[in-house]
Amino acid sequence: MLQIDHVKKAFHNHQALKGVSFEVPKGIIFGLLGPNGAGKTTLIRIITGIFMPDEGQVLMDGQTYTGLRYSGLGYLPEERGLYKKMKVGPQLVYLTELKGVPHDVAKSRVVAWMKKFDILSWWNKKIEELSKGMQQKVQFIATVAPEPQLLILDEPFTGLDPVNTNLIKDEIRRLRDEGVSIIFSTHRMEQVEEICENIVLINAGEKILDGEVTEIKDRFKKQLYMVKYKGELPETFKSQFEMVEDTPGTLTVRLPDGQTGALLRALADSPVEVSSFKEVLPTLNEIFIQLVTNDHHA
Repeated sequence: MLQIDHVKKAFHNHQALKGVSFEVPKGIIFGLLGPNGAGKTTLIRIITGIFMPDEGQVLMDGQTYTGLRYSGLGYLPEERGLYKKMKVGPQLVYLTELKGVPHDVAKSRVVAWMKKFDILSWWNKKIEELSKGMQQKVQFIATVAPEPQLLILDEPFTGLDPVNTNLIKDEIRRLRDEGVSIIFSTHRMEQVEEICENIVLINAGEKILDGEVTEIKDRFKKQLYMVKYKGELPETFKSQFEMVEDTPGTLTVRLPDGQTGALLRALADSPVEVSSFKEVLPTLNEIFIQLVTNDHHA
């Protein structure tokens, strides 16, 4: 769907992007990650056509395109971009029409989305009368009502309570299932882990990691296994394995490849009752910190 091909961008003496390349497949939720100052915002502005790259190119379905002037692109910025004195309904219709949608179609889509979010009663409210969370729901509708094929969401859950966060997550997944490609940019790694299938991690203007979330977590695993049990394990059991954590009822063991069978046999021969046994995979937050820290000290 979207291809970033060796994109470079400099501002005065600062190289914001140093030849970044990756691809966003069609119909996927794709995490764009990086610490503050990594180059994410610059890259988003290049994708949306606000900036032009110094080198490299951005391709949509194999063709060069012109960012926001491409009607198939929707962008929800971290900073809200709504007219505060304008009423919700007319503003949403107007913003949808700006993407080339006929007035009647735009109005019917806006009404449908507002009904879905149970906010049709806000039609004649001014944006400045709404809370931050309410404004975020309005901005989300403004982004998706034109029915873009590529959707860029920058911190889309800002200001939302848990109920409305789940509502937006469900709609993001539904759009993905309908074939929309979604770029999700956030600092909240637990949200990325929950909804993203692929990610790219940028640091200091360079790509330092990309791939499927499940494959990345498997790549960075440390052969750790957690056992929860009832009873008391003998010291002779513990001396057989490398204990990483040992608390009453829970232990974490580091095992070389192929040694899970030995641990399971030892547990079966012990006097304890095992309630769970699972491999401990690193979180994206742990991988993020590890890579960014190592990259910083490299």
